[in-house]
Amino acid sequence: MKNDVVPVIVKGVMPTSNGCAVFLGDDNKTFVIYVDHSVGNAIQMTLDGVKKERPLTHDLIGHILTGLGATIDHVVINDVNDGTFFARILLRMENELGKKIVELDARPSDSTVLALQHRRPLFAARKVYDTVEDMTEILERVLRQQNDEAKPDADDEDDDK
Repeated sequence: MKNDVVPVIVKGVMPTSNGCAVFLGDDNKTFVIYVDHSVGNAIQMTLDGVKKERPLTHDLIGHILTGLGATIDHVVINDVNDGTFFARILLRMENELGKKIVELDARPSDSTVLALQHRRPLFAARKVYDTVEDMTEILERVLRQQNDEAKPDADDEDDDK
């Protein structure tokens, strides 16, 4: 599996007019998956460690898996077609009867939330990683812009004196 997939992390979540842009990648490349606002918020809340008063859908799924004795092994973003990404969640089940790996088709957005919540690895298939556009410069520009907006302007402070 090592050459077939590339480990990726969530590098940022940015709101857009239609949802959220989730920036994924490694030190060499960043790519974007667009998700709806609710899943984008779930990803950001998980990254920020926000405690929720009531379980959200992703929390419920995690509780169900735990109740069934299944754990998330890892998630693979395994395909992209015309800008639509596809993913697989690999579950590990182990009991007195033996071990079993179950592979589920899932949206990358939901898969990402579950991987983050359960601190499990997230991968991109090599064929996906090699074909997506590198968005590293765009992410860096947006992060710089956000950082600049968050800092008080030194020139404005001098004008007040």
